[in-house]
Amino acid sequence: MITFLVSITLLVLGYFTYGKFIEKNVAVVDSRAVTPAVSKADGIDYKEIQPWRLYVIQFLNIAGLGPIFGAILGAAYGPMAYLWIVLGCIFMGAFHDFMSGVISTRYNGRSIPVIVGIFMGKWMRRLFNIFMTVMLIAVGCSFVTGPADLLHSMTSLPRIMWIVVIFAYYLVATIVPIDKIIGKIYPYMGALLLLMAVMVGGALIVKGAGGSLHLTELSLDSFRNYHSNPEKNILIPMMFVVISCGAISGFHSTQCTISSRCIGNEKYCRPVYYGAMISEGIVALIWATAAIAYTGGPDGLNAAAAAGKTPAILVNAICNDWLGKVGAIIAVMGVICCPITTGDTSFRGVRLALADVLNINQKPVLNRILTALPIFAVAVLLCTLDFATLWNYVGISNQFFSVVMLWTIAKYLSLRGKSHLYASIPGTFMLFIVISFFMVAPAKMGGLSLDRNISYIVAGIITLASVLSFNRYMYKRDRFVKERRALK
Repeated sequence: MITFLVSITLLVLGYFTYGKFIEKNVAVVDSRAVTPAVSKADGIDYKEIQPWRLYVIQFLNIAGLGPIFGAILGAAYGPMAYLWIVLGCIFMGAFHDFMSGVISTRYNGRSIPVIVGIFMGKWMRRLFNIFMTVMLIAVGCSFVTGPADLLHSMTSLPRIMWIVVIFAYYLVATIVPIDKIIGKIYPYMGALLLLMAVMVGGALIVKGAGGSLHLTELSLDSFRNYHSNPEKNILIPMMFVVISCGAISGFHSTQCTISSRCIGNEKYCRPVYYGAMISEGIVALIWATAAIAYTGGPDGLNAAAAAGKTPAILVNAICNDWLGKVGAIIAVMGVICCPITTGDTSFRGVRLALADVLNINQKPVLNRILTALPIFAVAVLLCTLDFATLWNYVGISNQFFSVVMLWTIAKYLSLRGKSHLYASIPGTFMLFIVISFFMVAPAKMGGLSLDRNISYIVAGIITLASVLSFNRYMYKRDRFVKERRALK
């Protein structure tokens, strides 16, 4: 119980301390600046939304089932997950989301590939455009097939029928003005996800205090890999990829672009972007702890997974046992509604990025439809793959995306005369994680299945070379700027 409560406390303190420091001294938020929600208001994608609504929308867009399912899967590695969620969320994930939102706001709400291109070059912009499009469509499809499978099992209606229904909703939600569906309904869906977490967290505290639950604490003895198959599920880098949404996820930057077109003042950036990510970290902590406690510890959680109890089954069981009928209803609504409301904003993000690349005016509804139709055509093809296959690639794509975005932020900060270390240190760490994952992961997850030590060495060399190259470039640029100033 101590580890759980301390972890929650640290996340909250992180928002008020490190988050405040980054806001004032690194991003230097300007409450007098005119945001694109005001300067480019079109009533479609650029439209000011109340800050509290935008916070809940941002939370729902970045969360979905990620901080629930990912945290449960990550808890199989043991209490080390607490360290990653807390430190990753405060110093990496929340910082990443906050800076992504601030930069996008200052560049007229432009999509992330455009922003990456501004700071990292045209070739990176082209590559990132393709990569982001594939990733967002994969995310959207993952959140079609999962709910469709669950609805099929609950109703016995054909799976394909549910896929068609969800896709039809996605198409409508992707093209209508943001305030018509997302602005009106999503705050309540986000509140549902938060309510479910608060209720489960409350049950954890009550049962833990009463002695009916055993909570595994983080200690020197538990400072190890608990996974049932540690040779294949290596703590570093596997846990740092499995738990992405609760710590850091590059997918979030694409959702920050959507919110950046609706934020009315830069002073709301910290509660909307940093605050939403801290909230997601808290949700991840609650579900990781609940899964470990409910199954009797990390070993019990691994045994449950081996017996075929998926995260969805565990969520349903926990809510039923701890919260009764009300909990069961909330669990079903959450498992169905939350992924759907993240999937549609994924497709909306693709539409916005494609419109930016092709310079297509999105105010006419016909333009929005024509921009969205090719996206959904590709999505239909991807839905022939099963959820597990799609999700394997979504996880590592998330972290690769975060690497590129962190280094983009590092360059942005350096060009503004700020220390790039706030972004380049987490960027270096995540670069090592991504490269070592590709080296050591099994082939079915897109990896090379190499020896662990070889993977670490190769990842270390590539990471070091990349960091030295970046620092050499920034040093030459700074020297050039100083020389130009001296000549004036």
